Amino acid sequence: MQNKKKPELLIPASCLEVLKVAVAFGADAVYIGGEAFGLRAKAKNFSKEDMAEGIRYAHEHGVRVHVTVNILAHNADLEGVRAYLRELRELGPDALIIADPGIFVLAGQECPGIERHISTQANNTNWATAEFWRAQGASRIVTARELSLAEIREMRDHLSEDMEIESFVHGAMCISYSGRCLLSSFLTGRDANRGACTHPCRWKYALMEESRPGQYFPVFENERGTYIFNSKDLCMIEHVPDLVGAGIDSWKIEGRMKTALYVATVARTYRRAIDDYFQDPVLYEAHMPWYREQIADCTFRQFTTGFFYGKPDEKDQIYDNNTYITNYTYLGTAERMDECGRVVIEQKNKFCRGDRLEIMKPDGRDIEVTVAGIYDADGNPMESAPHSRQELHVDLGQAVDRYDILRMRKED
Repeated sequence: MQNKKKPELLIPASCLEVLKVAVAFGADAVYIGGEAFGLRAKAKNFSKEDMAEGIRYAHEHGVRVHVTVNILAHNADLEGVRAYLRELRELGPDALIIADPGIFVLAGQECPGIERHISTQANNTNWATAEFWRAQGASRIVTARELSLAEIREMRDHLSEDMEIESFVHGAMCISYSGRCLLSSFLTGRDANRGACTHPCRWKYALMEESRPGQYFPVFENERGTYIFNSKDLCMIEHVPDLVGAGIDSWKIEGRMKTALYVATVARTYRRAIDDYFQDPVLYEAHMPWYREQIADCTFRQFTTGFFYGKPDEKDQIYDNNTYITNYTYLGTAERMDECGRVVIEQKNKFCRGDRLEIMKPDGRDIEVTVAGIYDADGNPMESAPHSRQELHVDLGQAVDRYDILRMRKED
């Protein structure tokens, strides 16, 4: 693999805690959103103070930070966008992810030392478009999800090396061109292109014939109805050689609204797959069962390879439900060990004394332990931990490293 460039692993982070988990579990770069002008308005997102801390922390660990400013702006947005860009200039992220040409120009004026990447929202489907953006000063283009690997390879062959290609390789898919969707705006008045998508593609639908108003005809595979716009989730963990061969510089994971457990699982799995492949393709093939097992333990809806091998067909849609599959419950992220040798966490979900848990580590190990004791911040013993976000001191009978994940397998 000496003649191949190892790709950047780009991981989403919804908040400061998740950013630090992403760094610990193998991210080369993280992408985050501020409190405005990004396309995940419902995500926790970063305050100015948290963004400053996150950028500082990431840079101390050699990890890049990309900030989304990827709404499609209206006139009323522009003054606020300019002010926001000035704030970002002071914070010093490595790149801005932009879809709107107007915001792209403003970013060049206000943040001349920060890279500008062209968001997938800009519908980047050919090399001529990428070359256009390079001529305007962009250093990277995020390909539309509708491109095949062959098309991306052709794009790479036409572009100079200083124009990077970033592509989504894992996570949720949109029904419209890379998220340029009008369903949310039409049905709810909340504009997906300004960060307020309500995800109506996940809703349940029925048909109504014009001459029979009020008489609804479900379109279904079973009694639950159908979700006719609902795509399976993208997963390319079994196709690392093909991604490398396509010349993609940055492999992007979708999920800026996902938990630390999701981020840790996907980051750790793709990190190991990339490193194994570049060490020895035989090692990558040998570890394939582990990658599959890990990804299957992650929150997902069913998997597809999307458009990478040609236009998807009916097998890539979900017709029976929109339910996410998850095999583990996220309990918390290790913050520190206290003076009594207990791990301190902010609790995310309920667990009890005597439960069997797993300590999920960045190096790939999952260590089974039993909860010997649970204590509140004042040292009072507890039989269970029912209150979300409570500080807990948990006796697991062994030391835990900071940013290890505590999780519990769900019963069948």
